[in-house]
This record gives sequence, structure tokens and C-alpha cells, in this order.
Amino acid sequence: MPELPRRIYTLGEEPPAVHGISYHTCWTLHAALKKVLHDDEYEELKESKLGVFIKFQELVFDWASRLVHYMLGFQLDIKKKYELWSLVGPQPVRFSLLEFENLTRLNSEYIEDLERPQCVVTKELTSFWEMLGVHVEAGPSTQEIIAAFERCEGWSRDDRKRLAYLAIFTGYIEGIKYSTPTRVSLARLVMELERFENYLWGRVAFKVLMDSMKGRDISVCYTINGFAQALQVWVYTAKG
Repeated sequence: MPELPRRIYTLGEEPPAVHGISYHTCWTLHAALKKVLHDDEYEELKESKLGVFIKFQELVFDWASRLVHYMLGFQLDIKKKYELWSLVGPQPVRFSLLEFENLTRLNSEYIEDLERPQCVVTKELTSFWEMLGVHVEAGPSTQEIIAAFERCEGWSRDDRKRLAYLAIFTGYIEGIKYSTPTRVSLARLVMELERFENYLWGRVAFKVLMDSMKGRDISVCYTINGFAQALQVWVYTAKG
């Protein structure tokens, strides 16, 4: 076996799991989503290419902070920004886009300008953003999406579907603080429903997760952005 990179933390001196690792996924969001959508709309969403997020939520996911901390404590000092390796016993295990894609089945192909897709600000988009109660130059926050669920009963089926897609985007793909606006460049894709569903959300979600986690000081409390559930499932599979 070739020589492995050094450990980030010396064996036996890993930071103890006394500080919790949390994540931003909002349970209230899923409850509001399920309450407002008609049964057929909810099932359609669950069976869509973005349905993996809903299916994970329905598993009543129990966040195992200490287990994730344990795995991060065994990290190797890998210079690649979007790869994480941990040494479990004699065998290193990898968390990369490939593992994330295998776990989620989300579209993770490569595209230039991934986070800045071209979207025209049309009258329809401006009108929909007004319905959301969001400034046209901002992406909606999870808080604003939940508020919109309270008044969407009379919306068209397509607009309700847009709202549901944005709930997945804000709550699971971006997965940031409840009141923080998301990236409008990506949120605007929702005006083209087929384009939104088929977008490269696997690559986007993986990048969000890794940007919030790689290189973090795990000796203190911190919060992971994005789809943290995939990281925990990887830990389970890596441990065998």
C-alpha cells in the first residue's frame, strides 16, 4: 500500500466529541410542505428527481452528531478541496462527489457556471417573486417559503409546484440558516419546472456541504450547511 497522507489529528489526540455538530435542515419546512400540498402533488414531488430529499425526511432522520464527529476526527490531510478521506483502522475511506452521487442518485454531471445559470427576469418571474413576498433580486429563505405556504391555497398547480421545489432548494440543497436568503441565481431556475428538476443539484448540494465542512475546526461547536444526511449515511456505510 502506498504511503498515506498524514492525519490531521494525531492518533489518540483527536478532539473529543463534547461539542455538537448541528445542521440547518428545518423540520417545520417538511411539515408545512406536506400539510399544504394535495396528496397527488406530494406524491408527484416525492417521485420526482428531487424526491430523495423528501424520502430522507420521511425516514425520521436521527442526527448522530458524535458518530460524524468521530469520523471527521480520523481525517487525513488531503489537499483536494472537494474530497474527504478518513482512516478507519488500516483502510482509508473517501467521501467525494462520486460517493455523494451514489448515495443520493442526484444529477451530478459537470457544467460550467454551475452556480450562475442564465435566467431571464421575466414579468412572470417578477410576479411569482411578489407572491412569495421576496425581493426580485434575492433568493427566498426557508422562513419566507414557510410563510408562503400559509397563503398558497389558491395558487395554480404549477406555482404550488414551484413553491415545493423552492422548499427543497432552500431547506435541503442550500440548507442554510432559517432566515438567510438563498442564491437568487439558482432559485430563478424554478420558473422553468423541467429545467429545475433536471438541474445538476447533486453537484450543487455536494459543493454546499463540503464548503461548510472541509477544513473546519471540530474542537468547537459548528453547523453544517446543506444535505448533512448524506454525510451521515456515508459514515454508516464506511464503517461497514
